[in-house]
Amino acid sequence: MTVRGKGRTVDVVIEIPRGSRSKYEFDEKLGRLRMKRVLSLSVVYPTDYGFVPDTLATDGDPLDVLLLAYEPAVPGSVQLARPIGVLDMTDHKGPDAKVLMVPARDARFDGVWRLGDLAEHWKLEISAFFNTYKMLDGDNPEIKGWRGPAAAWKEIQSAQRAFKTKTKKRR
Repeated sequence: MTVRGKGRTVDVVIEIPRGSRSKYEFDEKLGRLRMKRVLSLSVVYPTDYGFVPDTLATDGDPLDVLLLAYEPAVPGSVQLARPIGVLDMTDHKGPDAKVLMVPARDARFDGVWRLGDLAEHWKLEISAFFNTYKMLDGDNPEIKGWRGPAAAWKEIQSAQRAFKTKTKKRR
């Protein structure tokens, strides 16, 4: 995590570009992205999708990130981003938080610091995407709601601590 300007930022690894129907996941053993599947209906990722490196979320994976951007990111790229909120949801594995971020190095997002700085439609579109996407997988997701930037940072810090604890146990 780094501190720049008025707010804190964190690196994000992009797995899936906005507008894609292809789901990629980072394969730690290979050190590369692996195609997992193509979404079967005409739904596409509404944002870039990735994770915060060196984190461990409650589902056992790195902490999920949704990155709002004007241009789709290149899969595998690393972007400096600022958390503005978190989508709380559950699926068959339990809690599955998604941290919503904006690019730290895009002046068009200089005025976006919290969820209230976005059009309400963004939250609706993202929630609808995950509800549809998870149901296509035979899952029964529950969208719990949205929380602000302080909650997003708590998710990040908790996932960083969990990663450090897991890493220490391996040694």
